[in-house]
Amino acid sequence: MSNTSGQLLRLENVFKKYKKNIVLDNISFSVNRGETVTLIGPNGAGKSTLMEIALGILDVSSGVVHRAKKISIGYMPQKVMIDEVLPLSVSDFLYLRPNTNYDDVAAALKVVNLSHLAGQPVQSASGGEMQRILLARALIGQPDLLVLDEPVQGIDIMGQQEIYGLIAKTRDETGCGVLMISHDLHLVMASTSKVLCLNRHICCSGSPEFVKNDPEYQAMMGRPMEGIAIYNHQHDEGHDHKHHSHSASESDNRHD
Repeated sequence: MSNTSGQLLRLENVFKKYKKNIVLDNISFSVNRGETVTLIGPNGAGKSTLMEIALGILDVSSGVVHRAKKISIGYMPQKVMIDEVLPLSVSDFLYLRPNTNYDDVAAALKVVNLSHLAGQPVQSASGGEMQRILLARALIGQPDLLVLDEPVQGIDIMGQQEIYGLIAKTRDETGCGVLMISHDLHLVMASTSKVLCLNRHICCSGSPEFVKNDPEYQAMMGRPMEGIAIYNHQHDEGHDHKHHSHSASESDNRHD
């Protein structure tokens, strides 16, 4: 890895507005080497907007974003759409990533336990396999920072646990940092260093154990967390914090 300092990413007092709607309100946090920071919050909370700012895709309205010098970032989107008739193997799909060679692809597929699918059509991959292929793409070149947008979207519990395990194993073996969006605190608790509970502003933050017992987290999720709390992706935002604005939420859903 190219960067040797501990801090990979830092946001200071970041605001983001779309016209008159405040999407992100005074956000400050950092991601260090060897830690996983997980963003949790309802639809329309600004999670994807915050991730795009972290990646440098979006500019802030005000505030500062610091990235480590010569940082390399691996990004995993929620999903990709691939034309069914496109003749594309799993390896071919990974080669589409710029500056990728055979050894990079082989190493990434080995990490996610999919070497046996290298020559298969990428369209034939199951939902769980496709998420691992996207993770492999993000891992190519051993990035300093992994940015993962709901990496377990649309797969079963066993597949989710496997992917979270692969992410934690990669972080521990390479020392990379991880910034991740998730909807389920329970599943990521074991491998998450810090949780940011986001609803345009940071409602609460800290260790998973601290956040799951925080009244603001429980109010935002709509109920106390007893045992396993499964977050419903279509959950209504009626329980949001006082900063909630329903009309702004509807207009900003395209950004989150």
